[in-house]
Amino acid sequence: MNNRRKNNLTYADAGVDIDAGDALVERIKPLAKSTRRPGADADLGGFGGAFDLKAAGFRDPVLISGTDGVGTKLKIAIETGHLGGVGIDLVAMCVNDVLAQGAEPLFFLDYYATGKLDPAKGETVIAGVAEGCRQAGCALIGGETAEMPGMYAGEDFDLAGFVVGAAERGSLLPDHARMQAGDALIGLASTGPHSNGYSLIRKIVQLSGLGWDAPAPFEAGKTLGEALLAPTRIYVRSLLPLIRAGKIKGLAHITGGGLIENPPRMTPDHLVPAIDYSAWPRPAVFDWLGKTGGVEEAEMRRAFNCGIGMVLAVAAEDAEDIRKALIAAGEKAWLIGQLQAA
Repeated sequence: MNNRRKNNLTYADAGVDIDAGDALVERIKPLAKSTRRPGADADLGGFGGAFDLKAAGFRDPVLISGTDGVGTKLKIAIETGHLGGVGIDLVAMCVNDVLAQGAEPLFFLDYYATGKLDPAKGETVIAGVAEGCRQAGCALIGGETAEMPGMYAGEDFDLAGFVVGAAERGSLLPDHARMQAGDALIGLASTGPHSNGYSLIRKIVQLSGLGWDAPAPFEAGKTLGEALLAPTRIYVRSLLPLIRAGKIKGLAHITGGGLIENPPRMTPDHLVPAIDYSAWPRPAVFDWLGKTGGVEEAEMRRAFNCGIGMVLAVAAEDAEDIRKALIAAGEKAWLIGQLQAA
């Protein structure tokens, strides 16, 4: 007797819906096209994305690449259902990093992985990625959507991003040769915690006993979840003209490690950044986090940006003009310290 039987198994039976993936690609094609820029046509569907450096206006470019994710801020987005901003976070964390090297972000690719693909939710997430790319002036030229049953529970998903930027040879930052004691530090306002410290933030919220839908104690008119999901600010458009004009000697993107660990990454060994923490108004979210969690000041400065998302090192004589130019470009900017001899 033949005990063999025909199962007729399909990929869908294993939990992977190819049709849903195809549907998502069709949904996001217009989003990618909305990020067109010289050098990229933003067409999706090939095995790789192409970018023409010559068409982008570069003569002798050096490429700078970066990759990052959104971290556990995603958990808040998933639990609240507010998915629109995390794509902006993803782009911001990547493009602000290559900007700190003096590079213009050129093109971006995303990786979106989930246990069960929902094309509508996926479109919302990638729409945020496209918005971040438009803010940064870079093209979304491709990505990967992975449906992996058993890897992610429930509504969980993960995001990763990859950016490539370029600068003309000889113009990369930091410029240690020009840095000297007395150079001014300018701080640009963040939009909140950006995408760092969220494991601690979630612990503090848990201690507070508040739900994500409770009114935010530090921001009127928003729920706690909405306030904590404010997207990371992208500084490309305001800083690129100053970089190209040679006005900036160094940039520090304030991410993990906060204001303690990031500014020293842009300075040579013989100089140290001295920051005056009273030089800017600390946003109320950080006061609430510190008080509610009983977080010591030193830990606040190391875990969070404390209201400063980017730090510039500039010549002291140029500092006020640069600060005014940044304000005119839409930033909130303060003189927050100077470089000192180590």
